[in-house]
Amino acid sequence: MKTLYFLALLWYNKNMKNDAVLETSNTETVTISRAEYEELKAQNQWLLEQLKLIRRRKFGTSSEKATEEVWEQLSLLFNEAEVCASEEKETEAPVVEVRPHTRKKSGSVRDVVPKDIPVKVVEHSLPEEERVCPECGEEMAVIGKEIRETLVFQPAQAYLKQDVYYTYGCRKCEEEDVTTPILKTPKEPALIPGGYASPEAAAHIAVQKFVMGSPLYRQEQEWKGQNILLSRQTMSNWLIRCAQDWFGPIYEQLHRKLLKQDLLHADETELQVLHEDGKSPQSKSYMWLYRTSGDAVHPIVLYEYQPGRGQEYPQRFLDGFQGYLQTDGYAAYHGLENVTHVGCWAHARRKFEEAQKAVPKGKRSNTAEQGVAYCTQLFKLEEKFKELSPEERKKKRLEQEKPVLDAMLVWANTRNAAPKSALGQALTYLKNQWPYLTNYLLDGRIELSNNRAERSIKPFVIARKNFLFANTSMGAQSSAVIFSLIETAKENGLDPYRYLTWVLAEAPKRSASDSLWAAALMPENAPPQCRVKWT
Repeated sequence: MKTLYFLALLWYNKNMKNDAVLETSNTETVTISRAEYEELKAQNQWLLEQLKLIRRRKFGTSSEKATEEVWEQLSLLFNEAEVCASEEKETEAPVVEVRPHTRKKSGSVRDVVPKDIPVKVVEHSLPEEERVCPECGEEMAVIGKEIRETLVFQPAQAYLKQDVYYTYGCRKCEEEDVTTPILKTPKEPALIPGGYASPEAAAHIAVQKFVMGSPLYRQEQEWKGQNILLSRQTMSNWLIRCAQDWFGPIYEQLHRKLLKQDLLHADETELQVLHEDGKSPQSKSYMWLYRTSGDAVHPIVLYEYQPGRGQEYPQRFLDGFQGYLQTDGYAAYHGLENVTHVGCWAHARRKFEEAQKAVPKGKRSNTAEQGVAYCTQLFKLEEKFKELSPEERKKKRLEQEKPVLDAMLVWANTRNAAPKSALGQALTYLKNQWPYLTNYLLDGRIELSNNRAERSIKPFVIARKNFLFANTSMGAQSSAVIFSLIETAKENGLDPYRYLTWVLAEAPKRSASDSLWAAALMPENAPPQCRVKWT
């Protein structure tokens, strides 16, 4: 039906003038007014734009770098600033000629491995009967050697760990037939009581799924190839128990610390949950993301699963937060109390870029190009200010970026486009979001875009392509908790496997005697062996 409707609109656009007449198969005629024709023409244009954008998203490049046309527009829009800047020429540095030389790239394996990597030496020597001198018949001695180094990988190996706890008794008391004292070696608490999961095994399964994108059914097949019958149900139960018992309390500590920050970013993405009360398997659920900004000493990245996308979810999660919240413009965030909402200029620029891409081949949209040029100018200035302190950056923004913003607003108010067209949506987004888009001028620590949140939610989106859905809401929330610890660990320079292994090894022991054990296992308290080592 959609295809037929689309073809009919194309026919209208091509053949109908003022009052149009359509002949049907049974020779009946239908007359439409000029207004109806214009409406159909606008719908036709919108469908063409959507088709072009869909093809572009599927087959085109996703880069947001400025094109030559954008730089051309920049030179036209901001030529005055360039002229003013050229009046204050800086003294050129003296040119020093250096004799040209070439450097051969070594390509050594030592360039790609850490300095402390284990080395297994395999010696190759000639048999004694072949080490006879052909001249005098004496045995030849070693006078040199040639070393060839190769990088070796081995698949995950499994072994059983037996913890033997001895019990002691008094033989003398036993011989004298008196009550025999018995001493038992204290047992270390199990990761999962009654189970056989180890910290290393649980951490490996979590990292394989949430970092490497290997679903549990693939891991089940991999272990089966080594004659280990570890079912996906068992692995799933391990992950859920670890998330509830050990990762969950650390997640709550991170949540409390997150709410004390001054700047936060947020985003959300879809997640399908098959078995959820009151919802069909085809319905949409959501994974919400909240994270610290670039000013945080110890970054925090938290995911939260929720069955919907309403305002009550961020309102509940961010209860107690007072500061700046940067998002992509979704209205659910705007109603939060004691929060200053900040918009995203990357989204504003992206909409004008989509309007550019929606233009038919061979034509140009000056309005869309100018919109992209204004946004690109802001990002160029931000690049110049990135090394400044927050106070200096705020001052520079007011001096150099605010005039660009003022000019852009005047320009946008003089432009019109069909509301449903890509250009109309870009202009509407810009005007509706303007108060939030300009709030970044309030504090030099605020970033120009919400790309930091988008980069943090991308690992989940990539992993979702592999495991596709969650089975239950409990599994979805457990995934959110594990994802949070993994991404927070990565942001703090930790190796996820080593960090999760350390947490799972320490948490059962510390929780038995220390009520504040979760705070002690935060990422910033991880030992040196958990940190990523780069040469």
